[in-house]
Amino acid sequence: MNQRRNFIKQGSLLGLTGVLQSNTEFTFNQKINSQIDVKKKSKWADGSRLVVSISMQFEAGGQPENAESPFPQNLQKGYRDLPANTWYQYGYKEGIPRMLDNWDKLGIKVSSHMVGSAVVNNPNLAKEIVERGHEAAAHGMNWASQYNMTYEEEKKFIEDGVDAIKKVTGFNPVGYNANWLRRGENTLNILQELGFKYHIDDLSRDEPFVIQVNHKDFVVVPYTLRNNDILLIEGKNFSVDQFMNQVKFEFDQLYEEAEFKRRQMSISFHDRIGGTPQMVNATNQLIHYMQKHKGVSFKRKDEIAEMALSDKTIIRE
Repeated sequence: MNQRRNFIKQGSLLGLTGVLQSNTEFTFNQKINSQIDVKKKSKWADGSRLVVSISMQFEAGGQPENAESPFPQNLQKGYRDLPANTWYQYGYKEGIPRMLDNWDKLGIKVSSHMVGSAVVNNPNLAKEIVERGHEAAAHGMNWASQYNMTYEEEKKFIEDGVDAIKKVTGFNPVGYNANWLRRGENTLNILQELGFKYHIDDLSRDEPFVIQVNHKDFVVVPYTLRNNDILLIEGKNFSVDQFMNQVKFEFDQLYEEAEFKRRQMSISFHDRIGGTPQMVNATNQLIHYMQKHKGVSFKRKDEIAEMALSDKTIIRE
């Protein structure tokens, strides 16, 4: 009788151990499968659901004489547009410093496409941008159009801008943005030869992709006109709340799509526009709204390019 009781007791213990082991294995497998599902849903290698990339264009101080401005274009030839000059000066005196403080408050890093002549004229500010952890990308030596340059002229134009940035900031630019996105037939070949990794003069997708330039991989990190202060605020006279709604609606849609597709959102700010008090206030509210959403990350464009180059699932054209 005692032997039978011991046998039943041992059998019950073994059975319980089996149940516990089975439950433990189930829980462990469930956890692993859950992690796999999460990874499958994210198309970004780092697990982000949606990547937001912000541009802070550093152009003011490098503009040509009598450059386009909010003032009526009715100045007689031979005269300097003095008030327009002050509009541009605002960009490096107030705009970029205010945006830099805002990025620090928000804990994000951005990409700053710098015009070479603007860097030369305001070296301390250019250096500060890099010292505060932001990317210095190239934007030509000045505001000249490059699509109509010869191969040699364009290559020197790009190199001069790069040299100005490197000399002042110590940062070696790997990204490029042409004036008003208007690159020429030779631009990408030149960029590849000079060691660039990406350009942004493309509006064709809402995610990065890789193309072949000189038989080598080259990344396109798409830019935006839809979420761009120079087009909306300056060009179309949007109010700040209109700009906020435009960007927010875009974010909400891309965040929804990002559950199943690789999505990148771009936002562009220019020194003398995006750096105004009202725009910085609006930007702060927008970014806080985005940061409340799970899986949203903010990346510099050089970081996005690196991820694209190492991702075997990236779109290739």
